[in-house]
Amino acid sequence: TKTFSLKSDAESWVLETELNLARGNYNSQGQDQTLGDILSRYAQDVTPNKRGAEQETFRIGKLLRNPITDIKLSELKAVDIVKYRDQRLYEVTPTSVLKELILLNHSLDTAKKEWGVNLQINPLHDVRRPKPNPQRDRRLDVQEFKKLLVSCLEERAYWFYPLIIFAIETGMRRGEIFELRWQDINFQKRTAFLPLTKNGSSRSIPLSLKAIDTLQSLPRDISGVVFPVSKTALRGLWLRACKRAKTEDFRFHDLRHEATSRFFEKGLNVMEVAAITGHRDLRMLQRYTHLRAEDLAVKLG
Repeated sequence: TKTFSLKSDAESWVLETELNLARGNYNSQGQDQTLGDILSRYAQDVTPNKRGAEQETFRIGKLLRNPITDIKLSELKAVDIVKYRDQRLYEVTPTSVLKELILLNHSLDTAKKEWGVNLQINPLHDVRRPKPNPQRDRRLDVQEFKKLLVSCLEERAYWFYPLIIFAIETGMRRGEIFELRWQDINFQKRTAFLPLTKNGSSRSIPLSLKAIDTLQSLPRDISGVVFPVSKTALRGLWLRACKRAKTEDFRFHDLRHEATSRFFEKGLNVMEVAAITGHRDLRMLQRYTHLRAEDLAVKLG
């Protein structure tokens, strides 16, 4: 609705509005919003409720600095998304571009379904998405692993070396390790309880004797957190340790990959490994189970 002083102006507005409705260019909220407006609201209303809120907030911030977010929804076309996609593929990995497109798609779908934004067609639906990066299969050989551990021991931070050992022994995600509290560890049952994981559910993790010894060697921080460390501090220490050990192309998350592969090499079956790692989709374990051919040869006899 809209009010006019002259009937002729009102009639002209009605005709224009009906024409825009027919073309799918009319916004039911009475505002010709931009893609940036939708992303900003998404960051405020939707993102904070997600487990990966920090990473998504950072991703939205980068998107908002791109000229594509200045385009009005009434003018946003699939060709604009394609141009953005191809430009970004020159700058970042296909997986990063895929995550950005998924975010854009969900934000527009949310605006249409829940916020009353008149968007007849989501242009993301007509855009081909890039294939994700090839799955990583980087594993450490025995000598590489020894050099890396020696390098980690050289750091003054008392928690750094134990954290690396604990990650290898449990296969826990970095975020799960950071959130682990002493009250959630049962030394008698040798378990660690995670109230909320990446999948949105809780799980208990069995702890090896080495993991238990590692925990018992740590002092108790007043915060109650087992490893009182920030992501930034860990990143810096990890990069320095890898550089000293001359360990190339090995990320902290690869420790989870290494740990999961070792679980299989110890003889655990798929369901047992999934219970430890928290994978709901058993097919996802394939990216972690790169067993060494020489070890399999011994089993074959």
